[in-house]
Amino acid sequence: MTVLFNDPSEFAEDQFSGFLDLYSDRLRGVPGGAVAHRSETPQVAVVVGGGSGHYPAFCGIVGPGFATGAVVGNIFTSPSAAQVYSVAKAADQGKGVILTFGNYAGDNMNFGIAAERLRKEGIDTRIVVVTDDIASSPIESERRGIAGDFTVFKALGAAAAAGLDLDEVERVGRAANAATRSFGVAFSGCTMPGADAPLFTVPENHMGVGLGIHGEPGIRDEVLGTAEELATLLVRDLLNQAPARASSRVAVILNGLGTTKYEELFLVWNSVAPLLREAGLEIVEPEVGELVTSLDMGGISLTLMWLDKELEWLWSAETYTPAYRKQKSPLRGLRPAVRHIDEAEELDSIPVPSPAAVPVATLVLDGLRVLASTMHANETELGRIDAVAGDGDHGRGMVKGADAALASAERAARAAAGPSYILRKAGQAWAAAAGGTSGVLWGAGLESAAAAIDDQGTSFDRGVIATAVHAFSTAITDLGRAKPGDKTIVDAMLPFVDGLELALMSGKDPAVAWASAATEASAAAAATASLAPKLGRARPLAEKSIGTPDAGATSFGMIVTALQALTRVSERTQS
Repeated sequence: MTVLFNDPSEFAEDQFSGFLDLYSDRLRGVPGGAVAHRSETPQVAVVVGGGSGHYPAFCGIVGPGFATGAVVGNIFTSPSAAQVYSVAKAADQGKGVILTFGNYAGDNMNFGIAAERLRKEGIDTRIVVVTDDIASSPIESERRGIAGDFTVFKALGAAAAAGLDLDEVERVGRAANAATRSFGVAFSGCTMPGADAPLFTVPENHMGVGLGIHGEPGIRDEVLGTAEELATLLVRDLLNQAPARASSRVAVILNGLGTTKYEELFLVWNSVAPLLREAGLEIVEPEVGELVTSLDMGGISLTLMWLDKELEWLWSAETYTPAYRKQKSPLRGLRPAVRHIDEAEELDSIPVPSPAAVPVATLVLDGLRVLASTMHANETELGRIDAVAGDGDHGRGMVKGADAALASAERAARAAAGPSYILRKAGQAWAAAAGGTSGVLWGAGLESAAAAIDDQGTSFDRGVIATAVHAFSTAITDLGRAKPGDKTIVDAMLPFVDGLELALMSGKDPAVAWASAATEASAAAAATASLAPKLGRARPLAEKSIGTPDAGATSFGMIVTALQALTRVSERTQS
């Protein structure tokens, strides 16, 4: 159990502050993460990242021969696009940027958005996604990234340090990912800071086979045997998934997930190594220890990267980082990176709202207050639902996003902003603070709803409500690519939008229309319990998810239900 913390909600930020102070001789903090001090010769920037809770991944591998920078999100939550952009911009040395991360929906969205922004600014940015977990899908491109992150990141970092250009570094990263396979088991679940119970439990004398690294349980439970039997399971399943035309030389990582003792890892290695050699494989510079963890999870994963001459050279190359070193590189000759002077955010010129828009601005602010209080009241329940087949962070993420949105909206309201401006700032703050899939989607949805409102409008009738709600929905479906039946927020959102638009078009009072649509959304959210997820982190655990409603759909239903009271006020704002 994670027992040391101050404010549990600030655990990730507090621990990272200590890390930055400890290693200030070789790296520095920037908004969203850390970047390494630079050598005299510019190189391709390799920016790794993901949520906190995995140390040494990701900030612990920033340094010569490895990552140029690391983006650090909240615990088990993808960093926001703003954080990714900030770290990548600081890490860029004029040779281009590689963004690399494990294959999770929130990471794909946030890193992808940041990459587009960097490209628009003329920074050539490539993405290499790690897909090493054989348990999560039979289709390689759909697999999660787990401890294989380490081998892929190492190859990318070594290639960049060797002076390869951007095209070559990207090629190396894709080759390393194609050559890497991982498989793991869990003995116990991890506990989020401040929580009094783990995200999942494993039956006594059993193990969860096919774990994830975000507190996800295994794909199935099996009886826990001896260390030798466990080694046989790991080696056998990995060798059955070997890449086509695999070589006979392998880099190997036996990885502890957080609380499995080093002595236990050594014991398992004592069986793993002979099994690999009996299979005709030659082990190259193996690593046994904690390299990609999951807070205090009990568990082990085995990673193999089949080596050609190039990958072997990169795997063996010198590196010197806070958590991982090969042939200690001297710090002599390093100098701090040129400090990028962050341009102050352009002060938006706040348009003066029309008289008709002033009460609507108050209504928007009141709605955000209701939204935030609703998420606070339901944070624990949403986390419980999400933990059944996901990482248990939905409630915390929604609270973090809603609080940031409300704080930004209140600042805008104090400056006498109109409803569109307030809602736009709320959406931007939500996306920046929350991270994860829900952070991206809610941020984009609120911004799109804002764009449908005119701060200089002379009237705000039921058509404005319908247009704004429709814009919110379209942004989420366009960005998330989810369809009805995928077991996502869309399953509750689309019935709400359709029901609201139909009721408003038929002339019903907005309050009545909203209440009716909210009832449909809540019913649709509850009905997701019978569905198997087809997107996101819950997809590999589809069977475990059946019987539990989707957390995103549930939170949406809670929010629109809570907002019913405000729709009566909205009727009075019409002219």
